[in-house]
Amino acid sequence: MGWIGDTVDSIKSIQVRQLLTQGVSLGMIVTSALIIWKALMCFTGSESPVVVVLSGSMEPGFKRGDILFLHMSNDPIRTGEIVVFNVDGREIPIVHRVIKVHERQETEEVEVLTKGDNNYGDDRLLYAQGQLWLQRHHIMGRAVGFLPYVGWVTIIMTEKPIIKVFSAFVDGPSLSLVTVDDEN
Repeated sequence: MGWIGDTVDSIKSIQVRQLLTQGVSLGMIVTSALIIWKALMCFTGSESPVVVVLSGSMEPGFKRGDILFLHMSNDPIRTGEIVVFNVDGREIPIVHRVIKVHERQETEEVEVLTKGDNNYGDDRLLYAQGQLWLQRHHIMGRAVGFLPYVGWVTIIMTEKPIIKVFSAFVDGPSLSLVTVDDEN
């Protein structure tokens, strides 16, 4: 029984070692992703340097599922730029084009009005009740580049939770990390 007991103990220790190794590897992957995300935030000046287009309101320029890369600088926002903004009371940011810029002479504050390229009217109906313009603090960033269709992975996993569960079961934690980045 001594030899069999030693063999069983060595198998148990290998499993524990492998489990610990996998746990440390997963921790390193998550930590690396967070470090990359924070570095992108510092480099781009945007709280969310990468976003996924969720609707068709910017077609034909950007289609649903495109990934946009954002940058935020202190340069004035100009008519025609594509911006990503948050509206008070809404969780999901919106990607639309600036159609008017309004500068207040007394305070030198710049306010903007936006519209989706594929929409009939401006976005005032999307803004908070009584809000007619977006201020600088609403703007998350300006679109500086895009990757077509790559965001569909995130959209599918968000809209079809069963796929997220299935992919986590089949592929393990590596594929399920894709959905975490979209929510930030």
